[in-house]
Amino acid sequence: MFFYSSIEPVYYLLPIIGFVVGLLGTMLGGGGGFIFLPLLTLVVGAPAQTAVITSLVATLPICLVGAVAHFRKGNVSLRTGMLFSLVGVVGAFSGAAIAGYISASQLKIAFGVYSVVIALNIFFDTLRKRRNELKGEPIGNSMVKNISVRGAFFGFFAGVITGTFGTSGTAPVLAGLFSMRMALKMVIGTSLMIVLVNTFFAIGAHFLLGQIDLTLVFFLTGGSAIGAIIGPLILSGSQRIEKKENNIRYGYAVVMVLLGILMITG
Repeated sequence: MFFYSSIEPVYYLLPIIGFVVGLLGTMLGGGGGFIFLPLLTLVVGAPAQTAVITSLVATLPICLVGAVAHFRKGNVSLRTGMLFSLVGVVGAFSGAAIAGYISASQLKIAFGVYSVVIALNIFFDTLRKRRNELKGEPIGNSMVKNISVRGAFFGFFAGVITGTFGTSGTAPVLAGLFSMRMALKMVIGTSLMIVLVNTFFAIGAHFLLGQIDLTLVFFLTGGSAIGAIIGPLILSGSQRIEKKENNIRYGYAVVMVLLGILMITG
């Protein structure tokens, strides 16, 4: 199920894009698939099913390097991560099955709609968080009473998204972790652990359904692996990350909306 596509001029930009994605992914808690899938379908012109599995394979090194680096720095909540991951595995196989029954155009539109919905969730949750901060009300932490319910819901949804779209399921993972009022660095590290597990099992589920373009994987991961190493180092050395948490959330939501619109209309 592996093949090598002929090298096109646009491929030489992929290591640079991969570096930026790897850098930001490990600083924001994502594997990069959310960028890779639109890039492969809209810019490179890869078939949707090929783009999904290729995106997953290219995402794996970012998740692995980022999760290990954050774990060493104590930025991973194992309890929460395991809860999300266990139900996420079931969701990943379910998503892979769904992907086999929808067309390429339906896949792109569905991904676009999903992106906008999750972005709105993060946006309004951040608004509520900011109001609480201005009122001086406690915002709590990850050990809220309904952590099991939240973890099961968002974890399963993340797995479905990973299996269906090949995007690592970062958006629902972040939405779930943010709603638990975890510290930003803990959200990022735990998210990378979760998407690592989801991505690994989604690759296995997709292996017999799609073809992996090793040429694209090589160009993408050439830069993304380096970015994934540097990202946690920058994050741990910055004292201003926590202060800019709300702005980071808003920025993430805006990017998701724009990419979602491109996928719907592209």
